[in-house]
Amino acid sequence: MLVIFQTIRQAIANWWSEFTLQTKLLAAATLVVSLVMSGLTFWAVNTIQQDARLNDTRFGSDLGLLLAANVAPLVAENNLTEVAQFSRRFYGSTSSVRYMLYADDTGKIFFGIPFLNPEVETSLSIERRIKLPANYASHGGKPMVRQHMSPGGIVTDVFVPLVVDKKYFGVLAIGINPNPTAVISSNFTRDVTIAVFISIWVMVILGGVINALTITKPIKELLGGVKQIAAGNFKQRIDLPLGGELGELIFSFNEMAERLESYEEQNIEELTAEKAKLETLVSTIADGAVLIDNNMQVILVNPTAKNIFGWDTCDVVGSNVLHKLPSKVQTEITRPLYEMASGECESAEFRIHLNEPNNKTVRILLTTVLNLQRESIKGIAITIQDITREVELNEAKSQFISNVSHELRTPLFNIKSFIETLHEYGEDLGVEERREFLETVNHETDRLTRLVNDVLDLSKLESGRSYSLQGVDLGQAIEQTLRTYQLNAKDKGIELIQDIAPELPPVIGNYDLLLQVLANLVGNALKFTKAGGKVALRAYQLAAKPNSSNKKSQVRVEISDTGIGIGSEDQQAIFARFFRVENRVHTLEGTGLGLSIVRNIIEEKHHSKVHLVSEVGIGTTFWFDLDVFDEEDISKLPEETDNAAEQSGVNK
Repeated sequence: MLVIFQTIRQAIANWWSEFTLQTKLLAAATLVVSLVMSGLTFWAVNTIQQDARLNDTRFGSDLGLLLAANVAPLVAENNLTEVAQFSRRFYGSTSSVRYMLYADDTGKIFFGIPFLNPEVETSLSIERRIKLPANYASHGGKPMVRQHMSPGGIVTDVFVPLVVDKKYFGVLAIGINPNPTAVISSNFTRDVTIAVFISIWVMVILGGVINALTITKPIKELLGGVKQIAAGNFKQRIDLPLGGELGELIFSFNEMAERLESYEEQNIEELTAEKAKLETLVSTIADGAVLIDNNMQVILVNPTAKNIFGWDTCDVVGSNVLHKLPSKVQTEITRPLYEMASGECESAEFRIHLNEPNNKTVRILLTTVLNLQRESIKGIAITIQDITREVELNEAKSQFISNVSHELRTPLFNIKSFIETLHEYGEDLGVEERREFLETVNHETDRLTRLVNDVLDLSKLESGRSYSLQGVDLGQAIEQTLRTYQLNAKDKGIELIQDIAPELPPVIGNYDLLLQVLANLVGNALKFTKAGGKVALRAYQLAAKPNSSNKKSQVRVEISDTGIGIGSEDQQAIFARFFRVENRVHTLEGTGLGLSIVRNIIEEKHHSKVHLVSEVGIGTTFWFDLDVFDEEDISKLPEETDNAAEQSGVNK
């Protein structure tokens, strides 16, 4: 249905577009005149009808009062014969009365013309009544008037109470026919208006035909000729034997076409070649390029600019560039563009981050384009450079350097301070003080070593190196980790718990990397757990999920502690580089890289995910899942590449 409607609409639009401006104005004027005439007709007919209804109402009231005054005494005397005779004579003497009805004080009709004859009464007679308002008898002889529509026109109904000596005997109802003069006048006015309306449109149609024969055809010929000239066909001529202004216009058009035809084709070819060269050059450069004129209309745009601004699906050439640019760019460069177009400045540069359509950071350069004499501005060139990668690298480099510098400065300062103290005041210090100073220097050196090792480990993991995966015995890795931290836990008074499910199958992984994960997590747990606390390592097999895309069985590894816990506001950022919980409590040490290394190993190298549950003052649990190793998976596991290893060695 929508397609049919659109087709009809398009056909009407095409038909209307073929008419000349003069014809359209004539049609519009005719429509206005027609509407005015229709309004006047409606007003005249409505006024006549209202006057007729008012006259019928007055006439009916006067006639009803006159008739009631004559028949009321007869009704009071119950002289129905005389009432009937008088009513018949009155009804027969005028054509204005449609009907006459008499009803008693209860509303029962006892006589009517031409509806009822009281002399004819049988057992089959139907009792008829007039239903009037309950307080109608108290109106004091005033008539009640109403009107209703009938096939012959509007009939006026008049109800007059029959009152004699202030006693109510019934009601007289008469119907008054519409005034024939008013009806004739109303119909005549309507017919005349319709005739005028039709005459106007007949004249318009005749005028349109004459206009089409004398004016429309030459104008269409001229329009077609102009389009041909605009398309480059300078051989176009118009041959119509017309005089007057149209003849002069056609002669001037033909003369213009001859001069254009004699124009040097060589110059046109040179201009076309130069334009083609410019378009080819602009379309092949890596940066986005947009050329606009002084009115902000786009003259030229290359594919790179279309991609950056999301113009791939629309044609922006010929459009106002400010209407097509993203809102953020439009806000920044609107004023500079107008200043450059007016000659107030020659260039401008902006750096803008675009969230849409491609989430890029771009550098926009605005440069004026001058004529050969460099006297006037012919347009503005807009160059768009995608610097997203450059910005990301600079930010990452700055953040990394800032974090590493901050972490290196503290231990180096401490080492330098204690060594200088020992050098200058060593003879004045006791043996215990010198030993304490040396232990502090050794501790800070270990801290510095850990930081450098963590940075190198993280760099190696993020270098793109591929690690070989094979079957790993988690029980062995857990036991080795616990042996490593057994003495540390004993010194701090923390209980280490090992809970490994019996007959735990091997998992797919890299033994050294998993050992590093366990070491970081257990080390963190011991660091953040007070004396008397517990740190537990658990490993158990999970059943395969029937609705999961991964049908393989998995082993879950959990590291739990009863330490200080991690607040909910820190749990999202805990895996970020150099983020440390002690940044908030200011009591513990660390590089802030351990959990970043853990996440990289588990997510990037083992394609799993690290989870945590923690509550401040209660403790923390980290866990991750690893796929169970199958002999059939050996051929599918990636091998460590030499290039990656070399790259890792170089980075290290």
